[in-house]
Amino acid sequence: MSNLRKARSTKSAIAWPAIAAGIFFAPAVFAGDEEDMAAMQQRLNQEVMSKPFTVEDAKKIDAYVEDALKKGVKPVQSAPTYWQPGYTCSNLWTHSYYDYQNCAYYYRYYGRYW
Repeated sequence: MSNLRKARSTKSAIAWPAIAAGIFFAPAVFAGDEEDMAAMQQRLNQEVMSKPFTVEDAKKIDAYVEDALKKGVKPVQSAPTYWQPGYTCSNLWTHSYYDYQNCAYYYRYYGRYW
């Protein structure tokens, strides 16, 4: 048997028991984590629900949209680089106030999103 074959057989002889041990013992190791994950998820849900979604400057954005409509200004034609199909303006609020504002005006002007 060549040295290369010996090296390969030695590696596989070591690897298979380690893989088998990982498959059979992993569920036992992580079984207690399910309760921790459930508790963490519950805390996260409470934190998210405790903060109502409000646009802080909604009046300013509405005023901007109305003013731009009166002046006949065309909205920004290109979506932000992080825009994805299915997004709405509310997805932009966490990224940028101005992107949210542009989205609101584009939606009001065209009646659709980018």
